Amino acid sequence: MTIVQDIVRLLLALTTPAALVALVLAGVALRRDGAVTFGPGTGGFSKWMMWAAVFLTVPSLLSWFATWGINVPLPGGAISSRWLFNLQIDVLSFVNLWVIGRLVPVLAAYFVLRSVLDSAEGSAPVPSILAAMFLLAVPATRALMAGWGGGAGNNYATADMLADGWTYIVTRILPVAAALAICGAIFNFASGRPALRMVASAAAFLIVPSIWRLVLTMM
Repeated sequence: MTIVQDIVRLLLALTTPAALVALVLAGVALRRDGAVTFGPGTGGFSKWMMWAAVFLTVPSLLSWFATWGINVPLPGGAISSRWLFNLQIDVLSFVNLWVIGRLVPVLAAYFVLRSVLDSAEGSAPVPSILAAMFLLAVPATRALMAGWGGGAGNNYATADMLADGWTYIVTRILPVAAALAICGAIFNFASGRPALRMVASAAAFLIVPSIWRLVLTMM
């Protein structure tokens, strides 16, 4: 019985590094597939962000069994089995020191180089730059997401975390994106290139909450 409890403790302890790996894969997918690709076989940004939210809210998801009359006691305390404890330390060290500490900066540097190559061939460098910025902010993103979801014991923590992510995007990310779009429109106008699309994009970024409210009132 003790070994089973230790395995459960190990799996619960590994949810945070699993969330970090999911965020890294989301950063790679942000450059490769874009932010809107979502599906079981696409490997898109949205899918990996959802998996990160799931991993960060596993204890709350398990509390759903209590609503069905099934008691799932989660063992507390440290892992008593030495080899399982060492496995936990090894996995945590691998993710924090190698993946986050070494691999992620190299991937971000590669995407910065890719943005220069994209510009040289006439493509937009923005996806590569955004992917590099996202990868460098993976630990901060994980810490930010840990504060979402309504806390431990909330049966709807995963959905609430995704809803908090939507609120953060609308209130923090989209205004910055609108400002960048206006800067891009000014640059395009000064260089004699079409600027109307950038202006329209900036306006669309700012009215996303209004569009969402309109959709809700129509349903």
